[in-house]
Amino acid sequence: MEENQRLSTTLRLQKGRTEQTLVELKARVENLNSFRKRLVELRAKRVGSFRQIDTYLEVPKGRLKLRQTEGDMKAQLIYYERGNVAEPKKSSVFIINLRDVQSFKTTLERVLQVKVTVDKTREICRYKGTQIHLDDVRGLGTFIEFERETPENSESVRKSREILERLMKTLGIAPQSLERLSYSEIV
Repeated sequence: MEENQRLSTTLRLQKGRTEQTLVELKARVENLNSFRKRLVELRAKRVGSFRQIDTYLEVPKGRLKLRQTEGDMKAQLIYYERGNVAEPKKSSVFIINLRDVQSFKTTLERVLQVKVTVDKTREICRYKGTQIHLDDVRGLGTFIEFERETPENSESVRKSREILERLMKTLGIAPQSLERLSYSEIV
């Protein structure tokens, strides 16, 4: 239960905001253990490991998913817009925290068509302002993701991209392993 509380704290938006701008990337990797070891060497802070079920829904623009975390009675409705490019990319994210998950999910599935469900185990670490996800996605394999909250201006986005590119090099992530699509589109 303590890990789930830490996850909720990690995922909660700063200062109560429901919108944020991220710069993020995702890469397909062969083995998460080498990245775990390197993150320990870098003294990244381990937040915890969690099983997450993301139900993606058909929407005319962007991506919409209901995220449920095993052992947590709450969930999140997450809408985001970002380009499909294999590089660090800007993402606009809107999050609503939900308490009555089952009623909401039932209603949501009556209104919108379910696109796909993604089941993953996600280990979360933080390193110098970047949240790092080590993901083992059922049916897809293993991935590493970086997310960095960034002010909306172009200079901040550029700097965050550079930070993620340096972190890629530090962790030995090859540019050709970058993934341009969401898990919902890879499945």
